[in-house]
Amino acid sequence: MNLGIINKIIKAYDIRGLVDDELSADFAFALGIAFAKFVEREREPATVVVGEDMRPSSPDLATAFSDGVTSQGLDVIRIGLSSTDQLYFASGHLNLPGAMFTASHNPAAYNGVKLCKSGAKPIGQESGLLWLKEQIVGSLTEGFPIPNRPVGKETQRDLLPEYVSYLFSLFAKNIFDKTFQGRPLKIAIDAGNGMGGHTAPAVMKQINAQVDGIYFELDGTFPNHEANPIDASNLVDLQILVKEKSADIGLAFDGDADRCFLVDEKGNLVSPSALTALIAERELKKYPGAPVIYNLICSRAVPEVILKNGGEPLKSRVGHSYIKKMMSDHDAVFGGEHSGHFYFKEFWCADSGMLAALHAIAALLDSQTPLSELISQYNTYFLSGEINTQVADTQRTIAQIREHFSNADQIGANETLHFDELDGLTVSAANWSFNVRPSNTEPLLRLNVEAGSEAEMMRLQELVLRLMANR
Repeated sequence: MNLGIINKIIKAYDIRGLVDDELSADFAFALGIAFAKFVEREREPATVVVGEDMRPSSPDLATAFSDGVTSQGLDVIRIGLSSTDQLYFASGHLNLPGAMFTASHNPAAYNGVKLCKSGAKPIGQESGLLWLKEQIVGSLTEGFPIPNRPVGKETQRDLLPEYVSYLFSLFAKNIFDKTFQGRPLKIAIDAGNGMGGHTAPAVMKQINAQVDGIYFELDGTFPNHEANPIDASNLVDLQILVKEKSADIGLAFDGDADRCFLVDEKGNLVSPSALTALIAERELKKYPGAPVIYNLICSRAVPEVILKNGGEPLKSRVGHSYIKKMMSDHDAVFGGEHSGHFYFKEFWCADSGMLAALHAIAALLDSQTPLSELISQYNTYFLSGEINTQVADTQRTIAQIREHFSNADQIGANETLHFDELDGLTVSAANWSFNVRPSNTEPLLRLNVEAGSEAEMMRLQELVLRLMANR
């Protein structure tokens, strides 16, 4: 360990780095000690629940972390192989702080840690990661003090059956026993060799459905494609499977299965914003008038659907720690991100790709309508998707874009614009909007554009990209 590596791998929302070169067993042991101290400082329960994904390095890193925690006199419950939302379930269900060893959708050479307080409350930079970093950095020169207490105990517990039962308890009884248009629903799944291959079989056997799956083998080397479904190229195999099996819905999970992306019965990709709107509408039927959180790169169709269904739309910055905090602060029933993360009040305000998938399946069974038709009502705008561009100075480039759009001669005197700096810069007009925001870790600007017509969306996209390139 050294200061440069520690600063590099402790990110805004979690810890992530190259195995051995950056994220080592020594670091995991030190993190376990620091986390035990954090747990005591926050007066959390004195037991930590630990889960791990299928990456070859995860068991050893989780063991080193557990050894660090128990060295301080705290106990550890190892739940073994689990999806990240299964770890959140464990933290919420047992009311214990937790650690999940995963690098989510990152390539095989990486691993990482997601930390939470009891009740699956998130730990980000402001809520604990910076404090943990200070403790680890301090240990480089001073070491950790030796505690005057017995070493804690490590025990094993399989929570998969309880996780599955809890998910189904959130839906109307017998909804998943229904047929779809007079026959069992047909579901296609691409688990991406990630933790969806662990949780999906246990969940899907509770549904009256014909399930066809690919890449269910747990393999942290990702031999078929990256477990990153936000990249459309990683969904091609699922699209083919949906068509081959005449499936009614396709589900793709990322590496730790906390995100879910959909493909409709025609093989077309479903916008995560549309799924956000669909779930928001369902949850507002259950909790009328409740607040619903959406992040600022979601389609404007999302707040429109929330308002139409009597809810209170609240806009958040991009990032799970921001959405989870807003959900807790406002007692929101649901939150959605255009990146495929979906958060539920009934799931301790944590995100669950499997719970989102079950909502989509339940909506199909309730409506008896093909997914393409069901989702079309939420696709009222044209979206560019996220476009990443490397720039030398992100803040200067954002300022130049704002200056351009502040000039009435450039945009037309009759156009009224709204500028929002909640996260980067959002510029909105009556029929279009765009957001540019800097990456937390790289010299990149991320652009998302939306408009009422495809031509207007493309025009705006090309204009902003020219401004980003100083052309």
